[in-house]
Amino acid sequence: MAMVVKNNMSAVNTLNILNKNQSALAKSLQKVSSGMKINTAGDDASGYAISERMRVQIRSLDQDNQNAQNGNSMMRTAEGAVSSTVEILKTLKEKAINAANDTNTDEDRRTIQKEINQMVDQIDDNALATYNGKYLVDGSRNSKGVATCTILSNGAMSTASKWSSVLTTLESRTNESLNIQSTDNITVSYVRQGRTYTTTFSVGTTNKLSDILAQPAYNGTESYAGTDLMGTTREAALIGYDKANNSVYTADNKSALSIEAKSAGTTAQISSFTISITDNTGAIRKTANTALDAFNERVRAENKSEDNALVLQTGTKANQAIKVSMTDMRSLALGLKGTDGSVLSVQTQDKANAAINTIETALQKALDEQANIGAVQTRLNYTSSNLTTASENVQNSESTIRDADMAKEMTNYTKNNVLLQAAQSMLAQANQNSSAVLSLLQ
Repeated sequence: MAMVVKNNMSAVNTLNILNKNQSALAKSLQKVSSGMKINTAGDDASGYAISERMRVQIRSLDQDNQNAQNGNSMMRTAEGAVSSTVEILKTLKEKAINAANDTNTDEDRRTIQKEINQMVDQIDDNALATYNGKYLVDGSRNSKGVATCTILSNGAMSTASKWSSVLTTLESRTNESLNIQSTDNITVSYVRQGRTYTTTFSVGTTNKLSDILAQPAYNGTESYAGTDLMGTTREAALIGYDKANNSVYTADNKSALSIEAKSAGTTAQISSFTISITDNTGAIRKTANTALDAFNERVRAENKSEDNALVLQTGTKANQAIKVSMTDMRSLALGLKGTDGSVLSVQTQDKANAAINTIETALQKALDEQANIGAVQTRLNYTSSNLTTASENVQNSESTIRDADMAKEMTNYTKNNVLLQAAQSMLAQANQNSSAVLSLLQ
């Protein structure tokens, strides 16, 4: 190599190597100090983009998990309110059974009625439970649906039974005669708007089951004929239609007697329909009563509602959510109170018997809602567990792409540090090489 002074190529070459080693050392130092092998898009453009998308997904999944947990807390609030109502209804049934016992005087029943009035008021207070300012079980969180009528169905009588069947010919589900005699008396009670309407008449030889509805019933101040309260009757497996206009059938898909309230909505609901048969001595015909008094609510009366269900966002994409609707748990909707403030009465033995069925129906509504809320809680628990697992797995993938292998990076750091020091020493040597030219100039 020629001896020159203008261009020291050895020094230039060594300087370039020194700069490369210094840049490599800076990158190693960045990876070791941050713990990540990809710190900028320049380190690995595709890996950086993929890991950033994963980070977005991780944060979204974590927020979804928090949403699910908050939703679960809200459902626990609703469950607490409904559970309290269930406990009250248990006590109400106990009080109604007590009032139906003729060991009580009229004064005793009035005292029991005072307790019932207070407990029904508490049911309304329970329905006003809120979470973060939102009312939950006051009817404001219903799903979309049309107004429905109360539909009562009897699955305890023979499948051959008709509304036109003569009372004395009625049979049980097992086709055994109910042994109703023409000299027997039949008492029919309806509960509507918190008021009980009762009538008693002779079975006779020609009275049909449908004639029960034609009899005027009284509550002491006003009267209704059953036909004023009840509308459509059916004799088929089809019971009626729910708020989503879905067909509702009997559990065994066999024919049953069904009866529908004349008008839709909670204010027109029939809270209970009670039938009792006694013989000419006043003795209760228990077999007949068991079959006739089995008109149970199969479709609940509800008001028309828009889609006011709560939406719990539990997914990383739009509309990946759980919709939760909660029904009306106020005393009016449960059939315990009227719009005028009338409360279910137990002040006579007949009214107390009707109240037992009314409370049983209300209890079934409350238990259905409690089961609905519990099912949502269970689903949210599974959702939370699934989101936690998903977040963990995505984070593991993101770690594989972006996190640095510290042992490997420390090895690279040590190597680059040694090379940098070596390059610095060699640059000093290369600079000394030019001084050899001076000896030629002396």
